[in-house]
Parts: sequence; C-alpha cells; structure tokens
Amino acid sequence: MAGIYIHIPFCKQACNYCNFHFSLSLTNKDAITKAIVTEIELSNGFIEDKNIETIYFGGGTPSLLNMDEIGLIFSAIRTKFIVSPLAEITLEANPDDISVTNMQSWISFGVNRLSVGLQSFNEAELKWMNRAHNAAQSLDCLDVIENAGIKNYSVDLIYGSPLQSNNDLKKNIEIIANRNIPHVSCYALTVEKKTMLEKLIKKNKSLLIDDEKQARQFQLLLQMMEEAGYEQYEISSFCTLGNRSKHNSSYWQGKPYFGFGPSAHSYNGYNKRRWNIANNSLYLQSLKNNTTPYEEEILTDADRLNEYVMIAIRTIEGINLKKITVEYGKENSSRILKLSQKYIEVKKIKHTGCFLLLTKEGMFFADGIAGDLFL
Repeated sequence: MAGIYIHIPFCKQACNYCNFHFSLSLTNKDAITKAIVTEIELSNGFIEDKNIETIYFGGGTPSLLNMDEIGLIFSAIRTKFIVSPLAEITLEANPDDISVTNMQSWISFGVNRLSVGLQSFNEAELKWMNRAHNAAQSLDCLDVIENAGIKNYSVDLIYGSPLQSNNDLKKNIEIIANRNIPHVSCYALTVEKKTMLEKLIKKNKSLLIDDEKQARQFQLLLQMMEEAGYEQYEISSFCTLGNRSKHNSSYWQGKPYFGFGPSAHSYNGYNKRRWNIANNSLYLQSLKNNTTPYEEEILTDADRLNEYVMIAIRTIEGINLKKITVEYGKENSSRILKLSQKYIEVKKIKHTGCFLLLTKEGMFFADGIAGDLFL
C-alpha cells in the first residue's frame, strides 16, 4: 500500500526559521487547489499500487484551505485511488485555525489525525519566532481537539531557541506530559539558508544559536519524555502507546508515496524519486496545460544504501546489518560495522546482535554519524 502527501503552499505569515516552500499571498489559493486536483487526476504509472493507507496534508498551512477547497482534493483522491477504511488521514493545522466549526468539517471529510504547529507555550518565544498564534491559543486548541473526539494528534515543539531557558523547556514538556498528548515532534531550532533568522543573525539583530545549549536541552528532553512514559521511536518523534505516526513511519520504512502540489516529493518504493517545481506560478502554468512540472532521479544502489543508513539510524529499530548483507552485499555490512567501531568505543552507537543503534549520547550527532557511514 502507498501513501499520499499534499503540499499546501500558503501561510498567514512567515516564521523566522522556516525554509519550506510557501507564499504569503492567498490570491492563487483556489487556483492551486484546482491544479492539485488536476495533478491527482493525471497521476499514472509512477506507482502501480492505488491502495492508500495514509494521507497527509502538509505545507505551508493546510488549515488555511476553506471547506470547498479541501473537499475538492478529497473528492479527487477518492475518485483516483482506493483509500483504506482504516487509513490514517492527517491535516497540519495552526492553533489559530483550530475551531469547533473547522474541526467538525475536517472530521466530516475523513480527517482522523491533526498535526499542530504549536512550537511553544511561551508567549515571548512565539513572538520571537513570528508565529501567527499566541500562548493562550496553544493551550485552547488542545481542548477543542480533544472535545471534538480526535484521539490521535501530534504537536510540534521547538527547543534550543536563543530565548529558551531550561526552565522554559521543562514547562513546555510538563504541559505535554500532564495532558498526555498522544504524539510530539521535537526539533532543534536550526538556521536555514534564505530565512529571516539567517538574515537577522548576519545583521547582528538576533542572538546566535548555541549548539552546546541545544545538546544539553536535547538530553533534558529525552530524560523528561522517558520519565513521562513516551516512546522515542525516531530521534525527533515521541508518542504514547500505539500512537506512532503511520505516515512518517512509512517514509522511514521505504514505502512508496505520491506527492501532489508545488515542491511535493514522490517515491516509487525502490529506485525513483520525483519532486515538483517549488514555484506556484510555474506549477499553475504547467497544470493548465495538463502537465505535471517535476524532475526525476534514478537512485543507484549506493544512493539507496545511503538513504537507508541515513533514515534507519534515526529510528528505534536502528540499522539492520543483516538487511544490508542481503540487499547490498556482505562487504557493505562489514564496512559499516567497521566504520561504526569508533562510535561504539565512545558510546555513541550500541551494537546489539545484527543492529546498530544510536545511544542517547549519539542521537544529537545523528546526521554526522550517518554521513560517516555512507558509501
């Protein structure tokens, strides 16, 4: 079975750290929606399996879609594909868009999971990030979600911002734990290229990101989430029992997925990746001519192995050396095990049976360690 990702490229305002593809002008929102519908209708051949087990509306801010727009996309999906009755259907939403009326409408379309761009419960941090919502809305939206009957939802949490003290982070985690929020995605604040944060730092108008402070806060996060009974099933992902994200897990398991919308990516589950143009105007122009504007990459065995290492090392299951032996040869599993020894010696990697797992000390350095193991 496959998944579907829909990219909605619109936001009310730009968060200072975000480098995702989006537009602040909502002028073309209806036209982009119709273009996405056309792209769905045109999708043929890239993935043969039309059975869908997860749908994920991301962005941008999908909760900015009106009900006619979101209804058009759902109608196109259900016409083109076979959506499982048990499908996980997630909508990313900002706290300021979560209302009783919106919740009722989203649920009527089949949405059974929300991913809330909450980021913090601290007013000063939210203002510094240039978020569109305030601290009160961070709390209030959770009541609306729970009263609507959504049992499985996720919130985003950012740690390591210049304004955030250890005590601020503790308060955020305590609220999450006390409310028993089912799923939490936690990210270290990073300075991405072409973002407002990068510009502010270059102009000395913002404090620098402190890597050592982020490392300490990451360990604090791990400790508190473990004490609260959360499973860390991927470096940035924590959940209560049975509430893993099926959609995100499908990425880590190498399952195929369709991506629709400007900048959306698709993967055939084996050796092909596609990505749509990250330009709303060119995307619209192309779909008006019934052509999807994408580029495509054919993955080599080395690409596939490196992708597996990069993803697997972040998960609770870790790198499976036996799988590498079967799919890529004994020489590659032996090479990776040999390269891992220096990290095993300093307790950043644990070697258990045929698995290589990051320790708590190694998790903060995951990207660098994975790169060191690449073919």
